[in-house]
Amino acid sequence: MHPLKLAATASFMSLALVVTTAASAAPSVYTSDANHTFVRFSYSHLGFTTQESRFNKVNGTVNYDPAAKTASVDVLIDAKSVDTGSDLFNEHIQGADYLDTAQFATATFKSTAVKFDGDKPVSITGNLTVKGVTKPVTLTVTSFKHGTNMQKKDAIGADASGTVKRSDFNMGKAVPLVGDEVTLEIVIEAAAP
Repeated sequence: MHPLKLAATASFMSLALVVTTAASAAPSVYTSDANHTFVRFSYSHLGFTTQESRFNKVNGTVNYDPAAKTASVDVLIDAKSVDTGSDLFNEHIQGADYLDTAQFATATFKSTAVKFDGDKPVSITGNLTVKGVTKPVTLTVTSFKHGTNMQKKDAIGADASGTVKRSDFNMGKAVPLVGDEVTLEIVIEAAAP
């Protein structure tokens, strides 16, 4: 092969390799699986028990790039999907003293920073908006997995938890009898297209 053609072929192959590498290094966007994504919350009830509830309808999007050690999380919570285990209390907690779902049908969590240890996220700081009030929250990632799911798709899964005060979100009725401190846990499984 002529040296000029050889150089041109080598340059083209190098360019192709750079483009391919850049494409594979790009962050992936993962969309939540509605059947395996929810938000739980728990609090002390008069010191007798820890009450555990959840929101059943949660949608999320995660941008994740393990090579660059970057990620972002955006979660939308249907506040009317709250499930306390009691129809009576589901209605009560949606009232004006608490979630006020007539005015605030959704809550959100949007990350502002994700801290990594190696290629795995270990904490997520973001803004939690509930009842029209936005406060910064840091969640500890208690479990994380990146791999292939049962549908043979590139997927991630994580549990992340932190603590908030319900009084910070204008839901302080019955404090301190009913605990002000609420443990919040976001559970998400998401897949790339």
